[in-house]
Amino acid sequence: MNKKKVLITAIGMGVTYLMKNKGARDKLKNAVQSFTKKRH
Repeated sequence: MNKKKVLITAIGMGVTYLMKNKGARDKLKNAVQSFTKKRH
């Protein structure tokens, strides 16, 4: 298995997990928002 396939699989699993788990999705969204605010 090459690295690209592993990466795509990992992203797919992460997306699936976030779609099923609303709490994790909200937490991630908040983390991304605070991260982007710090950079500006």
